[in-house]
Amino acid sequence: MLHTRVVPAQIPACDTLYGFGLVLEPFRPGHLDDLFTAIAHESVFDQGFGGGPQALAHTSTDFAKWALRHFRWNDGHVYVVRQATGPFAGAIVGITTLGDWDVDREHAHIFSSAFAPHTWGSAVNPATKMILLDRAFAHGFGRVRIQADAVNIRSRRAIEALGATFEGVIRRDKQRLDGTWRDTAIYSIVVEEWPEVRARLAARVTARLARDEARYATPA
Repeated sequence: MLHTRVVPAQIPACDTLYGFGLVLEPFRPGHLDDLFTAIAHESVFDQGFGGGPQALAHTSTDFAKWALRHFRWNDGHVYVVRQATGPFAGAIVGITTLGDWDVDREHAHIFSSAFAPHTWGSAVNPATKMILLDRAFAHGFGRVRIQADAVNIRSRRAIEALGATFEGVIRRDKQRLDGTWRDTAIYSIVVEEWPEVRARLAARVTARLARDEARYATPA
């Protein structure tokens, strides 16, 4: 049986999004200093994020110049990710983008995501992705792409853990700042599988939230 969409795809407004103790705020230049503190680390850039290790800025001024070039302001919703609860409440801990809208084909893309190293293994990344996936599918998009540098094993494992399907590798896809060319690993989630994928992802996020809470609980 062919799948028939009831809701036509439409680009959502770039609103502040909430969920799982996180706030996704539309990016403003005033976020740059806190974002620099969160993600300007060798471990974030060393596997290809942002153009690779040579893109890592060591001052807030250079970081601002890089960020204003790198993120896709014209065709995406760029969000900073802020924690609203726990010991890091109020802190910006990452950035992500929902965009590359193709309304006719019902395609969207989650990209340019990076998180502070202290959040790795926590609920922050999968919860952020779940909020954005819900946003895309609720607005009629039928396929959401997520991709990574093919050598970025850490990011690829995180994408796979979301329940995304590996589609293949685009060879020699983008040039890194050091002049080498990256291959891009492509994954996607489609609307027909989203209810099942979402249920598994929600259980994973809930379990990680409980683990995070226990980790930071004050000993009796």
